[in-house]
Amino acid sequence: MKLVLQRRTELALRAIRELHAYGGRLQGAELAERIDTSSNFLTQVMAPLVEASWVRSGRGPNGGYSLADGVEDLSMLDLIQATEGSFPSNQCVLRDGKCSDGEICALHDSWSEVGVAIAQRFRDIKVLL
Repeated sequence: MKLVLQRRTELALRAIRELHAYGGRLQGAELAERIDTSSNFLTQVMAPLVEASWVRSGRGPNGGYSLADGVEDLSMLDLIQATEGSFPSNQCVLRDGKCSDGEICALHDSWSEVGVAIAQRFRDIKVLL
């Protein structure tokens, strides 16, 4: 069993923290370098953050990325759900696929409780420390 977050979630967290520390607009290439990723992958990392209105983006010589107002209240759960999808998921921990109403695994109820507890903890952790 693994509970693994994708690399883009880590990079999204690093990008938000880097933009906060910088305090202004960063060009995509510079932000990519600062968080150790490619400019091409950065656009995939930033897309859900822009879509959620946590980050503003612009093109051209005066473009780049900057934080939107209100990001101080952003939780880790918010970030994970934006980059990974729903959390906790209903992915089965014992078999490939999802537990369905008619066929739940032996750990389904216990794992569901654990998922809710993890989600609550992530809700309590702010992205900007």
